[in-house]
Amino acid sequence: MKSVKTAIIVFAHGSSVESANDAVRTVTREVARQGDFTLTETAFLEMAKPDLVEAVEHVITQGAERIIVVPYFLTLGIHLRRDLPNIVAGILDRHPGLSIQVTDPLDGHPSLRQIVLERAQKALTC
Repeated sequence: MKSVKTAIIVFAHGSSVESANDAVRTVTREVARQGDFTLTETAFLEMAKPDLVEAVEHVITQGAERIIVVPYFLTLGIHLRRDLPNIVAGILDRHPGLSIQVTDPLDGHPSLRQIVLERAQKALTC
């Protein structure tokens, strides 16, 4: 049975502040390292490169047949309800055999609540 080569793409909004985009790229590198993922990419909705289409094209040239898009967004807002599905649909129109799975956003994950609690508690001690 043939193994399907999978790529992980961390998809963020993008910022005009390049250090913010670099922070997302750092998260992607750490996810790759800790998850032992050999094929990862960062993509942005706007204001930074690559966009999702470019990132997908890049991982396809490296043999990806399945792509998991992890939205680096806190909530399921308009970008994840409208923009991301439209982008994915366009990609699938151009690559009908490709498999793209989009995960849930960060909201609702128990670690996020813990982070907010720790930040609030830290502020109380200052």
